[in-house]
Amino acid sequence: MTESPLPEPPLAKPGFPFGDPANQVPARYWHALADGRVQCDLCPRLCKIHPGQRGLCFLRANDGAGLVLTSHGRSSGFCIDPVEKKPLAHFLPGTPILSFGSAGCNLTCKFCQNWDISKARAVDRLNGEATPEMIAEAAVQLGCRSVAFTYNDPVIMLEYAVDVARACHARGVRTVAVTAGYILPEARAEFFAHMDAANVDLKAFTEDFYHDLATAHLEPVLDTLRYLVHETACWVEITTLLIPGKNDGEAELTELSQWVARELGREVPIHFSAFHPDYKMRDIPATPPQTLRRAREIALAAGLRHVYVGNVHDVEADSTYCTGCGARVIERDWYQLGAYGLDDIGHCRNCGTPMAGVFDGPPGTWGRKRQTITLRRA
Repeated sequence: MTESPLPEPPLAKPGFPFGDPANQVPARYWHALADGRVQCDLCPRLCKIHPGQRGLCFLRANDGAGLVLTSHGRSSGFCIDPVEKKPLAHFLPGTPILSFGSAGCNLTCKFCQNWDISKARAVDRLNGEATPEMIAEAAVQLGCRSVAFTYNDPVIMLEYAVDVARACHARGVRTVAVTAGYILPEARAEFFAHMDAANVDLKAFTEDFYHDLATAHLEPVLDTLRYLVHETACWVEITTLLIPGKNDGEAELTELSQWVARELGREVPIHFSAFHPDYKMRDIPATPPQTLRRAREIALAAGLRHVYVGNVHDVEADSTYCTGCGARVIERDWYQLGAYGLDDIGHCRNCGTPMAGVFDGPPGTWGRKRQTITLRRA
């Protein structure tokens, strides 16, 4: 895999700290180079990092002895969200999910919708103390059946995410990754072994889009999707943010949908979400609702069975339908569930057809609420 076309990050100023040493842990997936640099082998960017320098993601740094993760036990903040906001339509519907992120990212998307977090420097954003055990305990106490690594890409904090996932699983709490899937195979196997579900951001279906707007490559993301669906037990859903004039053409959407149906399977849900002008693409208009509707029609015509729209109000296109009898089995109005026609294990009450996904008991009643919380040591 070739490196993405970006210059190396600048050297840190002499004495520039990587933060509290208590939050620094040895990183995995790197090797030393002959010239004193280390190469990070976490993602296809393959950053080559001088002593005292951070990688492009900002969280992984060369401390002179090797690669370290600089943010273990720190967070940019916690919220309880509806699981549908991740978005996940077929994973514990209606339940609250404890959600948090860190800072930085290993992609450079000009259209980033969370740029205030993903483009932030860790020293500016990581103000919350969050040990793995604290997160797991908070999820239990707050009635959250799952924890989401979200807001920025969690693969860049792999060591921390794995520790949090282990603590959560020990308490019976499931884990969710919201990710662009830009990670190399060895690291990918460890990371996703600890995830119960993932929403993977398939940003477009052309190499030019990834190269020009994210300084990345398409194929590693497709490879991650194939791996997750065919080689893991992780439940997978896909999101594509449709940007007018960039990735919303009918030919591209047809090719994308046909690839998902052929390579991943017709039951994999896909969400087409509306773009809003932000970060470095404020001159692009918001996605019209009719574009999302047309994308959904294209995907359904390609054979995909569960196609949703996001960031717009559309009950019909946000709801889930039985693949056996066609009945509406999960009605959604934004993140609010309405009529519900599945039994506790996800079978249609009308015809008995099983629904693809993770269904465990009755639907939750969290609704569309969003609650910010602060974690503190006991």
